[in-house]
Amino acid sequence: MKRLLSLFLVLLSLRSAAFAAGESSQLEANENIFFVMAAINAAGYDEGINLPDNSPLRKQLREYLEAQNVKILPELKQFFQTASRRKTAAQNYAQYLSYALSVTGAPDFGWKARDVDIPPEAKALEGLTPLLIDFYRQANLEQLWRRALPVYERELEKYHAPIISMSTKIDGYLRVPSSGYLGRRFQVYIDLLSAPQQVQVRNYGDDEFVIVTPSEQPKMFDIRHAYLHYQVDPIVIKYGIDLQQKRSLLDLVQLTPLDDNYKEDFVLLTNESLIKAIEARLDKTPASVDMAMRQGYVMTKYFSEHLPEFETQQQGLRFYLEDMVKAIDLKAESARISAIKFDASQLQRKGKQIITQIEPDRSQAAKTNEQAEGFYSQKNLGKARDLFLKSLQQTGTDEDHSQAWFGLAKIAALEKQPDAAVKLFDKALSSSPDPFTKGWSYVYLARLARAANEPDKAAQYYKLALAVSGASQGALDAANKESKSLTQETSK
Repeated sequence: MKRLLSLFLVLLSLRSAAFAAGESSQLEANENIFFVMAAINAAGYDEGINLPDNSPLRKQLREYLEAQNVKILPELKQFFQTASRRKTAAQNYAQYLSYALSVTGAPDFGWKARDVDIPPEAKALEGLTPLLIDFYRQANLEQLWRRALPVYERELEKYHAPIISMSTKIDGYLRVPSSGYLGRRFQVYIDLLSAPQQVQVRNYGDDEFVIVTPSEQPKMFDIRHAYLHYQVDPIVIKYGIDLQQKRSLLDLVQLTPLDDNYKEDFVLLTNESLIKAIEARLDKTPASVDMAMRQGYVMTKYFSEHLPEFETQQQGLRFYLEDMVKAIDLKAESARISAIKFDASQLQRKGKQIITQIEPDRSQAAKTNEQAEGFYSQKNLGKARDLFLKSLQQTGTDEDHSQAWFGLAKIAALEKQPDAAVKLFDKALSSSPDPFTKGWSYVYLARLARAANEPDKAAQYYKLALAVSGASQGALDAANKESKSLTQETSK
């Protein structure tokens, strides 16, 4: 049996390495994602559990874990419940996915990168690590992973040929190497333990990850779109200086339904417009060009007019794009854009929707805080700061405003303004904070005190954090661990 399993693993690795005929591209299952999603399924992650496209593996694993005597499970459930507060189902899944991609794996689940390089949404789940270590051992996840591999192999088979066909076609069209630009890597992971019909994309350093959950048919449109970004993004960025000279066109898209990021960055807007034009050429759907223009991707028409000429010559896009960028006529494009009747809202692609419980009405301040946290997690501190300040001017509860002060304090700490950070954390604490905000505010104040060489004050803050009823498990774990470290330092 062990010999057969070893042979299966060898075949699986060979299949993965063969994807797109290049070492930089892979299609495979990922054991870290399996371990983390198994843990949160046991802890209460029920999103989409009754949808028909679920993998049978998810239900089987949940039933198996429920029948086991996993001693750490109550603590894991408490952590999951606390960490899920104030998050949508999609945000919750995305956070655990980022964590799974940021750790080294069993049995230690340490961080792959330095603290400054860890995605903030993953770092926020640092308290999960000791619980996951125990859960991995007590639930015997390594054995479950090996038993699940044949199920993953069948799902991988659905994607293998379509992805090879897709990547080969795009590489040929763009005339780029399958290994990517400057050694970058494109990887598709299959996740069978999460709500179906989802596609998530992550860019970490030089690597691009696409994670797909179960669906009746492979989500090839979304995977292709991600692969186009993988190949096109670095090429467009190469001509960023030239494109910035055309940024006056941004003035004409401010009333479109575009996300604000596109309204503020012409390179980003051009990049997405080019990709949409390429998709229209590949699919032979000229109507999609007009649709993209109405949505605000206003350079799509320009590129769709120039791509036929690109297709007839020999240069790759990496070199040919320079000519297309330099040929942009501001006067002509301004006239074209001014004539567009833009859509009133963003287009939502058709697909099965995950049914969630209807949340009670939230204040405007709470909604703004959520938007601000999104920009904070993307390290767009300027935009996050503006939104937290806006939240303070809006109608909301004391807790909502406390969360805004807390957000401003975190930004000040990141920007190395310790005095301002201390005042803002104090303001958050004096504004009737919820237990999550209260616990973490004390932890941050303790860290600032340690940095200021005030160990006694730091110790007091850690003590206050540990005394907060209902504080998040992450804050409690951080306070406990760091207070012990402080004690060791001061006793030397």
